[in-house]
Amino acid sequence: MSIEKLRNQIDAIDVKLVELINQRAQVVVEVGKLKTRDHSPIYAPDREKAVIDRVLAANKGPLPDKVLAAMWRELMSGSFVLERPLRIAFLGPEGSFSHTAALRKFGQSVEYEAVTDIRAIFEEVSKGHSDFGLVPIENSAGGGVRESLDGFIETDVLICGEVNMAIHHNLLANCPLDKIQTIYSQPEVFAQCRNWLSSMFREAQTVPVASTARAAQMAADEPGTAAIASTVAAEIYGLKILCEDIEDISNNITRFLVLSKEDAKPTGDDKTIILFSTAHKTGALVDVLSIFKNYGINMTNIGSRPNKKREWEYYFFVDFLGHREDEHVRTALQEAKSHCLQLSSLGSFPRSTGVL
Repeated sequence: MSIEKLRNQIDAIDVKLVELINQRAQVVVEVGKLKTRDHSPIYAPDREKAVIDRVLAANKGPLPDKVLAAMWRELMSGSFVLERPLRIAFLGPEGSFSHTAALRKFGQSVEYEAVTDIRAIFEEVSKGHSDFGLVPIENSAGGGVRESLDGFIETDVLICGEVNMAIHHNLLANCPLDKIQTIYSQPEVFAQCRNWLSSMFREAQTVPVASTARAAQMAADEPGTAAIASTVAAEIYGLKILCEDIEDISNNITRFLVLSKEDAKPTGDDKTIILFSTAHKTGALVDVLSIFKNYGINMTNIGSRPNKKREWEYYFFVDFLGHREDEHVRTALQEAKSHCLQLSSLGSFPRSTGVL
């Protein structure tokens, strides 16, 4: 067939697609009415997972699953607008990695609020100013993000989802490499590019700032400065990309958590994060962790932060597979409490198995 005839076929299919998408949207409107009547949440992570899993199971190609998943996330983003616009808080300004992760998770059709630091994301969700927030929690190369861990200790927010995103760092500037005297970026980013920086810039000063996008803003305004940030930030703030992919580890992935006032319903493939503290005595932590082993619960991560009010006491964060409503998880948590000064669930949510 000629290219003209093939394009005519595409045009005809597009018309059918628009009709079907709007039929779907009409049903979404009715769902929105029922949610309003029942005071149900607009965004349900368990439903999102079920929809995407069903779409991918039906995929026979040639489109890759990753493409279809992105298309359906954007379709669901448009559906939120028909029910009630969602407001998502992220670490700004625009062009930050957090901004990119939020866009990939919630799409273009929701409202976004850029805040100046991670603590503010927790506050916006806790006070109800934003429906959801997105915070970085750990990086495969740099480890945990302290500000996010502290946010869970100091506020009442819960976790309803997670996002894994590949991170590539770039050196951005509007001056030659040999003229760079100062480099701005997040502290965690400097740690992820430590080897590259030590080999390339022995004299330049590295200055930590709140976000990579803020670093790009500053580099755009100040002569003789550079930023380590994303290609999106380079485009937004008018900077040249001098060096690409400067992270020390090529498979550099950051995990983000979705903050909410409530967590997600069980899906059968879930993860839970708990926060607890123990008495300062021999074997206290082992006593708690052995309980999870006894109940066959697979722990996927453990971190700690010092108790700012009591010396030599720590808060521990543990990720494990399973939902807090699963019978064996519920029993294990109840037993673990007897060994803790404090134990609380920060949320159960669908496990992320891919990288956005």
